[in-house]
Amino acid sequence: MRNAVGKMVGKTLVALALVVTGSAQADDVVRLGNLKLAHFGAVSYIKEIAPRCGIRVEEKIFAKGLDVMQAIIAGELDVGATASEAAISGRAGGAPIVVVAGFARGGARLVARPDLKLANVAQLKGKKVGVTRGAIQEVLLMAELARHGLSADAMPGKDVQLVYLPFADLNGALLNKQIDAMMQSEPQSSQAINRGFGMEVMKPYGTAIGEPVRTMVMTEQFYQGRKPVAEKFMRCFVQATKTFIDDKALASKYVRDVVFKGQISADDFDDAIANSPFSYDITPQHIQATTDMMVKTGVGRMRAPPRAQDWVRTELLAAAKTSLQIK
Repeated sequence: MRNAVGKMVGKTLVALALVVTGSAQADDVVRLGNLKLAHFGAVSYIKEIAPRCGIRVEEKIFAKGLDVMQAIIAGELDVGATASEAAISGRAGGAPIVVVAGFARGGARLVARPDLKLANVAQLKGKKVGVTRGAIQEVLLMAELARHGLSADAMPGKDVQLVYLPFADLNGALLNKQIDAMMQSEPQSSQAINRGFGMEVMKPYGTAIGEPVRTMVMTEQFYQGRKPVAEKFMRCFVQATKTFIDDKALASKYVRDVVFKGQISADDFDDAIANSPFSYDITPQHIQATTDMMVKTGVGRMRAPPRAQDWVRTELLAAAKTSLQIK
């Protein structure tokens, strides 16, 4: 009888141990939303080294940053990688997020058909310009057009006719002469130039935004309620980014072979990252400047623009960089 009871208790304890172990493992899973762009490659690499960081990262790829925000609002993600304008629009729309890091700079380029020989933004008058709706590229395009006194709309009748397309479709539209120019991301803009159906007009970094910084955001629940896991994730992000900065050959191979599955060349990657280098940092001032420009240009149409100082939180980033001796 005692042996039977003992065996039963033993089995119960084993079962409880398995439940506890499984629960601990589940608590260490981080659900990450990301985009398929060259300068988002270090974020993808986090999942490869995550076991060494004591976590498991489940990555889901989205077509654009606003889709990442929708998934966060739906409770499907813990962390999201996106451009700043999507994070700002998301926060304004009720997404419970905080900005915790910046993982790349730049990543935008105005590219035109070579046969048009466009040399500046002013020459876009009367032209069709492709851009992805709601992307940071739209914010920069509208800011540059305003600087040159040009009006723009998707409907004909303005100085510039906007054609809204996903990043993946803009190059084809330029190649087939359905648009005259595009404000494109990387590596697609580099591809268009390297393959001869596009030429650079400008890099749009002369506005108050400067070089746009891509943002890493966490949900408030993850940031506050799962702080130890959030800290592990942040250290893993810093490690992945440092690896890509230090080992350009590894970064190139990973992005070309794993992220793009051979769809871009080594030259495409090199040119893309030259225009969108990997980084760590972000400031409330940059997010506020981007917010102000969005309000000025009407991109996002926010009723209540968020104040950057209320939701930019870089304490985890600073701690991770210190622990890894990165300045």
